[in-house]
Amino acid sequence: MNHYETVFILTPVLSDAQMKEAVEKFEKVLTEAGATIVNEELWGLRKLAYPIQKKSTGFYNLVEFDGDSTLVKKLETAFRRDERVLRFLVFRNDKYAAEYAAKRRSLKAAKANSPKEEVKED
Repeated sequence: MNHYETVFILTPVLSDAQMKEAVEKFEKVLTEAGATIVNEELWGLRKLAYPIQKKSTGFYNLVEFDGDSTLVKKLETAFRRDERVLRFLVFRNDKYAAEYAAKRRSLKAAKANSPKEEVKED
């Protein structure tokens, strides 16, 4: 079983509900193909480095998953068939990148769970 990450950019003309529905569609493609989703991050509306299809912003999404190499082709086919996707990238993590991703997730969870400390100025 390999560890994969995919980042995809959805068109900015979607509503929040439509954007979340599109993300759920791609997660369903993964789970039906036998993948286990490890992490999902919605990065939100961000500016693109260059215009794509005359759009300067897009909804960025990250999904980390474990699975076989055969499901990557199914996911990429789903990305290509959906007109809401501006760009996508799927890549396999080596053991060092997988360890880094796990460390990043644990730090993010610890930061979210810890109480906020007030900064005192003297």
